[in-house]
Amino acid sequence: MKRGGTRPAVGGPVPRPAVRRMRPYAPPLEGRRRGLRLDFNENTAGPPRAALRALAALDGDDLAMYPEYGAARAAVARAFGVSPRELLLTNGTDDAIHLVVDTFAGPGDEVLIVEPSYAMYRFYAERAGARVRAVRAAPGSGGGGGGFPLERVLAALRRARPPRVALLASPNNPTGAVMPAAALRAVLEAAPRTAVLVDEAYFEFCGQTALGAIRRHHNLIVARTFSKARGLAGLRLGCLFANARLAAGMARAHSPYSVGAAALAAGLAALGDEAATRRYAAEVVRARGALEAALDGLGILRFPSGGNFVLVDVGARAAALVRGLARRGILVRDRRRDFGRPGFVRITVGTEAQTRRLIRALAALWDGRAR
Repeated sequence: MKRGGTRPAVGGPVPRPAVRRMRPYAPPLEGRRRGLRLDFNENTAGPPRAALRALAALDGDDLAMYPEYGAARAAVARAFGVSPRELLLTNGTDDAIHLVVDTFAGPGDEVLIVEPSYAMYRFYAERAGARVRAVRAAPGSGGGGGGFPLERVLAALRRARPPRVALLASPNNPTGAVMPAAALRAVLEAAPRTAVLVDEAYFEFCGQTALGAIRRHHNLIVARTFSKARGLAGLRLGCLFANARLAAGMARAHSPYSVGAAALAAGLAALGDEAATRRYAAEVVRARGALEAALDGLGILRFPSGGNFVLVDVGARAAALVRGLARRGILVRDRRRDFGRPGFVRITVGTEAQTRRLIRALAALWDGRAR
């Protein structure tokens, strides 16, 4: 070794086996500010102005102190119609999923998911060292495998050793499928000792919720986020709802300062202007209908959606379509990895003006064979 050189490191810490087996999550591409962001299901109009004013009003003490959650938790609980004892504030939905898995599942325990769905369900289950039991949606059900496979989920829950956790999304990402209320009741009753998380990140765009059932079903946990309809994805704020006993159990495993002061201030301000959130959600629902009609008119296969996005299957033309839209400054998401073959593209629905721009670009590309 030359003088002053560095000897290569030998040995050193090695990640535990569960982490070494994980498939890394692919984060968003950089430089997304330059395009029309229809690729990550974000709010494309921005948060309510009240949230921006709340952020501007923060002073040095607000940022220098650890956050105080008592008043904020009470205000959020009032807004959602629950008791503060039935609520946990989380650092976005990802923190909520992590907390549920961390509380109820460990190495060798089973976590049930329905795929295709949000990638972080598998991510946190595998990180915990749990065994993932993935139930695929029935082919053709709900379009492209997008329906909820109730019988297969019930079979997994009724085994002699049921899963410790079930992670379910409604509406589901990327398919857009909404879980029927009767299906959820059957799931909750099939395995009363399984912690069932219903991720309602896109609730505002469909209006169907399980929140009112947390006192009837003591294994039900509901997650909500401020990242979608309220436009606060950059601040990371979410909520977990469960009966008081279940919530207290999760609180024991929760970091005491997981939510920052800026997220609290903006989130409370956004809750104080629910009219702005409702207006944005209503506009997205109208735009979603216009996009669905346009896709039908172009002969593009699409699947029913309760979220602020639509999944399409354009077969061999998917890559060309994604590239063609990108050249026009419109970003959409190729979801081939979820389905095991090319063709599936998820398109976020923005404002009505943005959707008209998207439809014009789609029509031009489709008529021109998407070169």
